[in-house]
Amino acid sequence: MKQRIFMYLFIFSILLVLFQYVNSKRIFEDLNSKLEKSDSQIKIYKDSLNVLEEAFLDASHFNLDRNDDAISYFERQGFEVDELIPFIKDELYKLNEVKGEHPIIPYASSEGRNMMINTINMLNHKWIIADFSDGEFWGELFLTYEITDDKQLLFRLVESFLYPMH
Repeated sequence: MKQRIFMYLFIFSILLVLFQYVNSKRIFEDLNSKLEKSDSQIKIYKDSLNVLEEAFLDASHFNLDRNDDAISYFERQGFEVDELIPFIKDELYKLNEVKGEHPIIPYASSEGRNMMINTINMLNHKWIIADFSDGEFWGELFLTYEITDDKQLLFRLVESFLYPMH
């Protein structure tokens, strides 16, 4: 009787070990397949990130923040560039607060609205691109700017256009 109990325990132990082996192998293979999928996804994401970085560098080529020559120009003039760029943008945005028609935007706004500059992109130490809108009409401006010897900021409209209504 004692031998039969040991034999049954032995068989049960072997079956338990076999079950655990098969189950562990299945779990291990499943984890390996997930790891391979994750590795391929990471590779795809890295490739996408590289493409986006290149596109960003291309798009930001004409940007004052990335233009060392333009930054050096301001530094030679004795300006602190980190303070100057926000100052120039703020001065342009302040023109939105002028009563009546906007002093730079050459288009009349629709009734009851004001044309306002929305986005400003400083290309270099002399040029700015901005977009404007009154909520119904919108367009873009190409401006030049300069800081005079007496530290006055002057904007000059070079070109503008208004998008046609659809």
